[in-house]
Amino acid sequence: MFVAKDFIETAEGLVFAVVGQGMEADKVLCFLRYVPHQDSWRKVDTDVANDFLKQHHPHYLHYSPLLDAHLHAVSISNIAKHHQPKHRLQELLQADNHDPVERDLLSLANLFQQHGLDLANIGITGSLLIGVQQQSSDIDVVCYGRNVFHQCRAVTARLIADGKLQDLTDRDWQNSYHRRDCELSFDEYVWHEQRKANKAIINGRKFDLNFISNQAVEHSEVYQKVGPITLQCQVIDDIYGFDYPAEFKIDHEHFSSIVSFTATYTGQALRGETVLVSGILEQSSLGTQRIVVGSSREARGEFIKVLS
Repeated sequence: MFVAKDFIETAEGLVFAVVGQGMEADKVLCFLRYVPHQDSWRKVDTDVANDFLKQHHPHYLHYSPLLDAHLHAVSISNIAKHHQPKHRLQELLQADNHDPVERDLLSLANLFQQHGLDLANIGITGSLLIGVQQQSSDIDVVCYGRNVFHQCRAVTARLIADGKLQDLTDRDWQNSYHRRDCELSFDEYVWHEQRKANKAIINGRKFDLNFISNQAVEHSEVYQKVGPITLQCQVIDDIYGFDYPAEFKIDHEHFSSIVSFTATYTGQALRGETVLVSGILEQSSLGTQRIVVGSSREARGEFIKVLS
């Protein structure tokens, strides 16, 4: 089974990040993240990834009618290796020699374990998943299961309060903000992020917590884009706020929910809060209407902002 945060490697040596559970037309939905470079891989951004595939491997470009979005997809027959975060963490736990990034990861894993977390439900993605981390690399932790993820968040907040982990510095927040390249101001971005308790610093190195649901996602409705919309509304249910996609049920006579496909806005709002949302209105074949933030990977002009 392929789930978000897994990596798949093709026979050509391309490494794609899986973006969701399930398959579409016998293909795994994903996005190109690394291309071969010398004896290893080089990370590529969205524009470079799209241009590279257009020029060299157009068969991996994909339009998803279910998501009404352009992304990448790889057929099972083209997958040479499946990189799984859980397996990779266990490999590193059992290995003898570790570089500085791996040592910081193991220190974090040890702290989590001391506070009752079962490491069998945790994995590692990003550069560490395929062994291309550098001295400056962050740590991307994957938490499998809603309870595990919220337990990790609670433990992280406790460890910061106890001084065993540190909150991000202003420079860390600036770097994070510039990487996200989002539509919020810097102060707005930091305010929303700090309360999520899904990132911190260990030994001077930033780590992030990512949630993966253990429940299979059923895609029963096909949505089509209607047009841009900006709306003020109240969130009435945030239980799926950290899912992929994140979903916030709203109190509105016409629209059922806000859905975000970009990590910037996961966990962005809590039940009872009023938000200003700018995104794309979509309507399903059954008539359900929702507002999507992250209709494109960069989400230009799209945001979720808490007003109260």
